[in-house]
Amino acid sequence: MKCVICREGETKPGKATVTLERDGMTLVVKGVPAEICENCGEEYVDEETTRSLLKMAEDAARSGVQVDVREYRAA
Repeated sequence: MKCVICREGETKPGKATVTLERDGMTLVVKGVPAEICENCGEEYVDEETTRSLLKMAEDAARSGVQVDVREYRAA
């Protein structure tokens, strides 16, 4: 797909690191599947993966985590 940010590059499958912050909690998830622009590096994560990441963040916040770094694993 054409990048909506730079409008120049095409995206290619790759891995991203996503940082989520919520109520003083920081969750860093490495190895997240994403489409990455070959020109500017913008990362696009699909809906299913985003749902999974948000659930991880919600569970982490509920369990009292302040800072956590994880490797992404599809459910």
